Amino acid sequence: MLFLIIPLFLLPILASADPLSIFCPNDSRNYTHNSPFENNLKQLLELLPSNTSVTGFYNTSIGDNPDTVSGQALCRGDVNSTVCQNCIQNASQEILTQCTSEDAMIWFELCQVRYSYQMFFSLMVYAGKYPDDQNNLELNVSDPVLFDDVLKYLLNNISNEAAYDPSKRMFATGEIKFSKDTIYGLVQCTRDMSGDNCNSCLLSAIGDLETCCFSRQGGIVLSRNCNVRFEMNQFYNSSSLVLTYPYSKGAKWKTWMVVVVTCVPLLVLAILSGSCAVYHRRKKRTQPDGEKSQNALLHELARPTGVEITEDGELVPGSEDLHFMNLLTIRAATDDFSDSNKLGKGGFGTVYKGVLPDGKEVAVKRLSRRSWQGLQELKNEVILIAKLQHRNLVKLLGCGIVGEEKLLVYEFMPNRSLDFFIFDSERRTQLDWKTCYNIIVSITRGLLYLHEDSRLKIIHRDLKSSNVLLDNEMVAKISDFGMARIFDENQNIANTRRVVGTYGYMAPEYAMEGVFSVKSDVFSFGVILLEIISGKKNNGFYLTRHAQTLLAYAWRLWKEGK
Repeated sequence: MLFLIIPLFLLPILASADPLSIFCPNDSRNYTHNSPFENNLKQLLELLPSNTSVTGFYNTSIGDNPDTVSGQALCRGDVNSTVCQNCIQNASQEILTQCTSEDAMIWFELCQVRYSYQMFFSLMVYAGKYPDDQNNLELNVSDPVLFDDVLKYLLNNISNEAAYDPSKRMFATGEIKFSKDTIYGLVQCTRDMSGDNCNSCLLSAIGDLETCCFSRQGGIVLSRNCNVRFEMNQFYNSSSLVLTYPYSKGAKWKTWMVVVVTCVPLLVLAILSGSCAVYHRRKKRTQPDGEKSQNALLHELARPTGVEITEDGELVPGSEDLHFMNLLTIRAATDDFSDSNKLGKGGFGTVYKGVLPDGKEVAVKRLSRRSWQGLQELKNEVILIAKLQHRNLVKLLGCGIVGEEKLLVYEFMPNRSLDFFIFDSERRTQLDWKTCYNIIVSITRGLLYLHEDSRLKIIHRDLKSSNVLLDNEMVAKISDFGMARIFDENQNIANTRRVVGTYGYMAPEYAMEGVFSVKSDVFSFGVILLEIISGKKNNGFYLTRHAQTLLAYAWRLWKEGK
């Protein structure tokens, strides 16, 4: 009885804990204090707690265009109405304090709240997030591969339960035995999703969870429409539905079969590579387990550029393609990354303005220490962009890596980004048609170089107005290649399980199926063209009588011959 009662006392405490994550996008416009939009937002947030507590899910819209605010709230499926109402109340107050953008979202342990200037109900665009406070404890098991299989089996099964069993209301928990331990899993979708969209969202989240956390004792992935979590201890209310998935004889037989089948080739491989293994074992220096993956990637970065890595993990000069800078030089240039030099913040880190000893102005991107994606982005930038030189691509000047510090140094663009001008009524007056036309041509030349004229065929995958920077002569340059992919010479199309990019700029086949090609970038380029011409954001062009997006409105005018 105590084990059943204790969680009920803990849930109100969890409801008032700190948020897991807050999303206030930098590329979203901010609302004005005491504006009609803010007044509508406050009214909406006041409605959410009591209305959500009835069923655990609620969405509504308040106000007239162009100040309409749409909001949505979801409580975890194992909490009662009182806990739900308290959690939504805290989330509503926190998001109002933390965010001033017209599109924001906040996740707590037991609930989540989202609002936007656009109607987003029933729309599923997956963009997984890893909370900063993850369970980073290493998993100590004899067979981690088998553990991953068992965990994936658990999460896939409860995902099907949540998506396709109406009685579950898009929420399911489950547990499964692994050796002497038990793995506990939880999945949930917002109830405006179809079953297929819910299942698709959960599968994407499980893929992200596998990338970041399957070798850990727990992990969580959050997104707009679904959440996935697992732990080695029971973290949800045991009075809710619990699904148990015992081992089957077939699964045990499969494990033995895998052991037998893999032992023979492994033995042969061991004999053939024995001398090589001895050589590498003698040469390999001792390093902490936590640094293995990072150092392996650093060595991968070093190979194409001829860079050497010191014992401290610092990259030192060795290539004409890219200059590797001393960390002390970068710190001095940015005044030790002071807030006064902060230019902006993106998904992978913060960008600072800096001045080098020779007086040259630069932009320094400081990649997040907590993001595994940051190291992947650095790999993309160093390997790709260091070898690409074009007037309409932002130039990567240098790189600095020491321990956890991962820094990229770019040429400084004094006129910031394209969205800074086209979406602001006052700054837009500085752009006559000749300037706009030159900007369009500059983007075109940059894309043409990436797709056809460079020595590498590159798909950007995140082309948007905020990633088009403007120099002092208003010449446009494409930036931010952290999501870019290299294509083989004869390759025209690719597919990915992990869709990355920005909603509103992604081609439909990419957003829904993960299929991307040069056409994906051309679609994004088309969205930018319409935004330049209209001065309106694609996902902010909400017209109740005409269309929900700028693209839909433009298409309607095209069909009508207007």
